[in-house]
Amino acid sequence: MASPGNHSSAPVSEFLLFCFPNYQSWQHWLSLPLSLLFLLAMGANATLLVTIWLEESLHQPMYYLLSLIAILDMVLCLTVIPKVLAIFWFDLRAISFSACFLQMFIMNCFLPMESCTFMVMAYDRYVAICHPLRYPSIITDQFVAKASVFIVTRNALLTVPIPILSARLRYCGRNVIENCICANLSVSRLSCDNFTLNRIYQFVAGWTLLGSDFLLIFLSYIFILRAVLRFKAEGAAVKALSTCGSHFALILFFSTILLVVVLTNVARRRVPVDILILLNVLHHLIPPALNPIVYGVRTKEIKQGIQKLLQRGR
Repeated sequence: MASPGNHSSAPVSEFLLFCFPNYQSWQHWLSLPLSLLFLLAMGANATLLVTIWLEESLHQPMYYLLSLIAILDMVLCLTVIPKVLAIFWFDLRAISFSACFLQMFIMNCFLPMESCTFMVMAYDRYVAICHPLRYPSIITDQFVAKASVFIVTRNALLTVPIPILSARLRYCGRNVIENCICANLSVSRLSCDNFTLNRIYQFVAGWTLLGSDFLLIFLSYIFILRAVLRFKAEGAAVKALSTCGSHFALILFFSTILLVVVLTNVARRRVPVDILILLNVLHHLIPPALNPIVYGVRTKEIKQGIQKLLQRGR
């Protein structure tokens, strides 16, 4: 096995993922909570998907969008966590070129897909509160289908250049990635070529996609608050805002962890590399584990659907 200091001049045929280079003992302690969070994320999202699929009362646009979030979360978990656990448990650090760049594409593509879905959900809440009479004619199954195509197409087209640019670089020396995942910059730093274009494109694409989504989410909630403040009926404002509670909580989980990752990467020299690696792994695990639980706890229809599902299994 190659060491982190390996500088062979032979062409690289595979990469080696080297988690927590300064604190190797961490991975043994982390494997148990990561495994439990992974099982929780997969089980909770699978339960949510089956509940929405079987319960006819949940065959509505809002729950279709929630199903899309669950699918994206499950794919992100399956893309990252099993390989991390394989490294922790069996020291299986090797990852092929194709697998590494596929993982890179999914991580860079599905993350903005999720933020874009949150943006569509924010629009759904805006229409429901600000234009309730027009809601059934605007937010339809056809709207969800078109929005899903837009979400997939926009993010796939704009993020596919990231792994392509990284794969086209010449790797002729080091092959040890000091990370648990094939993050674009972690891989590109190993190349013998200049990867400035790669770094600039990821920065511009990332901020364009995520930035535009969060701006539209912010504007949606401004309009929602303006509309709610005009409600005169007692309790109407609280009732209207309660319908946004679960959606807002999901955005909070997603954006908070993402913000922490961004800020720590900006302050890279002040933050130990092991902390950055851990945050990148948790960002692909904590929101998927919490999202279905939040909706399951806060949404009466989903709770009733889960109860019916459990009763069927008896």
